[in-house]
Amino acid sequence: DFDPDRDAARIETAIKTKGVDEQTIIDVLTKRSYSQRREIAFAYEKRAKKDMITALKAALSGSLETVILGLMKSTSQYDASEIRGSIKVNDEETLIEILCSRSNDELVEIKKVYSDLFKKDLAKDVAGDTSGNFAKLLLALVDTKRDEPSAIVDYEKIDTDARALYDAGVKIKGTDVNTWISIMSQRSVPHLRKVFDKYKSYSPYDMQESIVKEVKGDLQKSFLVLVQCFENKQLYFAKKLNEAMKGKGAKEKIVTRIIVSRCEVDLKKICSEYKGTFGQSLQQTITEHTKGDYQKAMLSLCGPDQ
Repeated sequence: DFDPDRDAARIETAIKTKGVDEQTIIDVLTKRSYSQRREIAFAYEKRAKKDMITALKAALSGSLETVILGLMKSTSQYDASEIRGSIKVNDEETLIEILCSRSNDELVEIKKVYSDLFKKDLAKDVAGDTSGNFAKLLLALVDTKRDEPSAIVDYEKIDTDARALYDAGVKIKGTDVNTWISIMSQRSVPHLRKVFDKYKSYSPYDMQESIVKEVKGDLQKSFLVLVQCFENKQLYFAKKLNEAMKGKGAKEKIVTRIIVSRCEVDLKKICSEYKGTFGQSLQQTITEHTKGDYQKAMLSLCGPDQ
């Protein structure tokens, strides 16, 4: 029963209310898809003769403003904006999280949107912000030359890749990082899962342990995110959310980024991985570590506790 005109009227009234009716804004915008939010914005502009995003920006502040404005972007626009922001302030963690966890198709779209939004080339910006093997890995991912998943399992290629990963790392003194980069940035995800399985028959350590032993710093972090996402992307995000809400309060920037960027992709699956891994729901953890309108918006995006 989606009605963009009715939603636009509710938002207009909520913004005009003395003190702003945040609850209505949360109720409407967190319960709609991106394409529906675009329709609401269009209806709002016709009604109010002004831009809804500008009006929301003026009406809201703090964490809630960040969430609501994030929801007014498509998933790829949001990712592109987060990458741009992280490059401006040398925030390597965000750069690694996004570039190493997105699929080939998502990265193709992000590159296009990045260029449209900022009139800049993503690869050039990444190259300008990073260096050495870390830059090489991120640029190989941005290059989006990953194989399409194939229904045909090539056991010979699985074995060759597994052996090559072992020969380039644990087997020798030092690490032939280029071999690792080319295999991990070019093979399809289903193929790589089988490669990491096979790898254990050559190496005394699994792939993640090998990465920790072989490389350091941002390069290590990037390889670990890649491997964790190849193995189980939703579990990676569940762990990251748990980490961001350990101790007092929450690292809101991380919580917001994951929930807003995944809410139309795989947030339901992330919620179920979270519960299975940590024994309590993501919604419970959010309730314990956040407050106010921000908490309401996050819980509404996560949906009911299953």
